Amino acid sequence: MNIDVLVFAAHPDDAEISMGGTIAKLTKSGFKVGIVDFTRGELGSRGTPEIRQKEAFQAAIILKAALRENLNIPDGNIQ
Repeated sequence: MNIDVLVFAAHPDDAEISMGGTIAKLTKSGFKVGIVDFTRGELGSRGTPEIRQKEAFQAAIILKAALRENLNIPDGNIQ
């Protein structure tokens, strides 16, 4: 799959919070956007990793992202 723009985020929901409007504008303009989360956000205070993953995939559908992946790196251990 060819992707025009690839967005990297530390946790699920970071891409949406920091640049959700930009992602929506890009996909509306015909660009294929992919989102890659580094962690599951297990140290976060906004829900469980399972809830955050479900919300991330729902957000990807709403934003019309062509790809949503998670690298499953333990939260707090990115070096």
